[in-house]
Amino acid sequence: MKFNQHLEGIKTYEAGKPIELVVREFGIEPKDIIKLASNENPHGCSTKVQEAVSKIVAKMALYPDDSMLKLKNALSAHYDVQNENIIIGAGSDQVIEFLMHAKAHHGTKVLINSVTFAMYEIYAKHVGAQIIKTASQEHNLDEFYALYQEHKPEIIFLCTPNNPTGDAIDAKALKEFVAKIDEDTLVVVDGAYMEYAAHKDETKRLTPKELMEAYKNVIYLGTFSKAYGLGGMRVGYGIADKAIIEQLYKLRPPFNITTLSLEAASVALSDQDFVAYSLADCFAEMKRYEEFAKAQKIDIINSYTNFVTLCLNDANDSSKLAYELLKRGMIVRDLKGYGLNAIRVTVGTEQQNSRFFALAQELLN
Repeated sequence: MKFNQHLEGIKTYEAGKPIELVVREFGIEPKDIIKLASNENPHGCSTKVQEAVSKIVAKMALYPDDSMLKLKNALSAHYDVQNENIIIGAGSDQVIEFLMHAKAHHGTKVLINSVTFAMYEIYAKHVGAQIIKTASQEHNLDEFYALYQEHKPEIIFLCTPNNPTGDAIDAKALKEFVAKIDEDTLVVVDGAYMEYAAHKDETKRLTPKELMEAYKNVIYLGTFSKAYGLGGMRVGYGIADKAIIEQLYKLRPPFNITTLSLEAASVALSDQDFVAYSLADCFAEMKRYEEFAKAQKIDIINSYTNFVTLCLNDANDSSKLAYELLKRGMIVRDLKGYGLNAIRVTVGTEQQNSRFFALAQELLN
């Protein structure tokens, strides 16, 4: 049987291993497994969200409100934008898929960082687009601009803070870069971890309103999977000029977000105290990772997210370390597939992090 030739050479995205798989493979009790691989909020989600969702479980038999008015109103108020500037996706990666199908086609050039979110490249290859990558591990905007001038890409992805490394672009520098880009080139600013970056360093803060008002060719992406603790609900969004959003709606399938997910995200936005607590605790615990890396004489990338990237030395192999941790019930992300001898570790609770330090120190030594 023949399939679309664009699928040749596409590697299937490898998500973080679920706890259930580790239970089956290694016979470890679920209570003894710690998952620090997928950058989920270790504190779960707001209790207000849990209470709100529990009250509407009977509505699961009904299709959701396809206008998504409650969530759009909440996002509109939160970011001071209009509903017409918002599109909701089943995770922000669905909005990325919409963007690719709306703008790209066979031969289209898409510019991305050398190490960044894998779905940019995967969705680009779905439509036969050509990927242009920088050489630098972290976002170098001078290099981006040189490649832009050389290749004239139709789409540019800027992931800030970046996944899986954790570095972030200075907001002023990013806006200066976008100002030099032709308006027919779509610039995607992926802010999945922006809540963390803005908390840690105000100079990294980007808001969809300022981007949208200054640049008609920019779309800002956000998600409820990280700071809001709703990874299992799959809700993301894009905010941009009305002309961009109207095109994306032509690709959006009906009822792409569940009733429970819409309610959870709407209520999550109202509980900013929970978000503030999660952010503060994350960076307090991150200091322990910095101390751990220093003690082990390994490099750690300065992170503006809820995870850290630990770059190992020649004496240690990231794949072997990740596997040995897995056998002991500790799930982390091996970055060998990104060309890095490194592991990415979600900053967990105090107890979870202490367990990681003990196991990792034992294995590294």
